[in-house]
Amino acid sequence: MLRLLAGLCVAGFVAFPIGTLAADLPTRTLTINGNTLTVEVAATPQTRETGLMNRFSLRTDHGMLFVFEAPQPLAFWMKNTYIPLSIAFVGRDGRILNIEDMRPQDEGTHWSKGRALYAIETQQGWFTKRGIAAGDRVEGLTPSG
Repeated sequence: MLRLLAGLCVAGFVAFPIGTLAADLPTRTLTINGNTLTVEVAATPQTRETGLMNRFSLRTDHGMLFVFEAPQPLAFWMKNTYIPLSIAFVGRDGRILNIEDMRPQDEGTHWSKGRALYAIETQQGWFTKRGIAAGDRVEGLTPSG
């Protein structure tokens, strides 16, 4: 579901058994306001393009971290994505720019409010339930912290 069009990105994924992680993607633990989130890291054009497409569930406190080469305006859509998701767009400084809720199979775009280097997708409402909002800092975005 991730389609790059001159800075336009859209999310998705390959089919995996319910509740499993993609065996070929590295994982990382992010911390936001004391809350931990285990994420699969999509850092190549191919893995970003596939994203969370064709999955039918996502474990609690799990998600996907999209890593881009440079900060840019990002837009994600939900083509072939069956799980309601929330997405946080994150700037180079690790601060959340904005958080958007996305409906399954919706091909409308959800844009970052500024130049984002990262995007984090997780179960819809995960950020809200934990009081996480724009301006909050994400730790663990890079392997060194």
